[in-house]
Amino acid sequence: MTRLSNAFSKPHPAFVAFITAGDGDTAANLDALVAGGADVIELGMPFTDPMADGPAIQAANIRSLGRGTTTHDVFALAFEFRERHKDVPLVLMGYANPMVRRGPEWFASQCAAAGVDGIICVDIPPEEDDALGPALRKFGVAPIRLATPTTDDRRLPAVVEGSEGFLYYVAVAGITGMQQAAIESIEANVARIKQATDIPVAVGFGVRTPEQAGEIARVADGVVVGSALVELVAEHGADAPARLRELTSKLAGAVRSAR
Repeated sequence: MTRLSNAFSKPHPAFVAFITAGDGDTAANLDALVAGGADVIELGMPFTDPMADGPAIQAANIRSLGRGTTTHDVFALAFEFRERHKDVPLVLMGYANPMVRRGPEWFASQCAAAGVDGIICVDIPPEEDDALGPALRKFGVAPIRLATPTTDDRRLPAVVEGSEGFLYYVAVAGITGMQQAAIESIEANVARIKQATDIPVAVGFGVRTPEQAGEIARVADGVVVGSALVELVAEHGADAPARLRELTSKLAGAVRSAR
């Protein structure tokens, strides 16, 4: 079994925590997420035009790029994370340009060498899987697809086919960290997706509080929180790890006790 399959085979839903690489003391912040109980870590690759992200993550991208963070730095952070945390899944999330500009084979090989378990590329649709998917699969890195409220039954098979690790259900038709979808809509769409695939379904976008996370965990295989954690990094700087650990513990606890 892979680290991702192990994370989603526990007797409780998985809590997935996101922060942006190069924003603050990333190594210490990652360690705080693990200490707080995150089952899966998503590490954002900073990009100049993060079109799917709201103000909090956009600002984190700007801070990171302002510090000169490069793709090489992201892989170094991933490699060092894997040295410290042998069993915690690590997923890189970002946009196509940094992933394919040196060629998909190069990117996939670097992921494998750094111990990265999966990739979420926001702006490569399943119809363009050849741009990155085959290279990732060749090197044993899971391409993790996204489904949205507008992914209808006709297109859903194309989305789930070739997705590995888990499927990321974007709960709102908008950007990260802003509005929250009604639980009835999330439950109906998760049930619909699970009729089309056996892989776990994790729900994100608009999830901020332990109460929201616990509610979603009753109907999903995993819950993703990003903006609320990224905001702590912006607000508390060097003191962020303690705050991240505290909020992660509350979120993970709510997810694990939901059922």
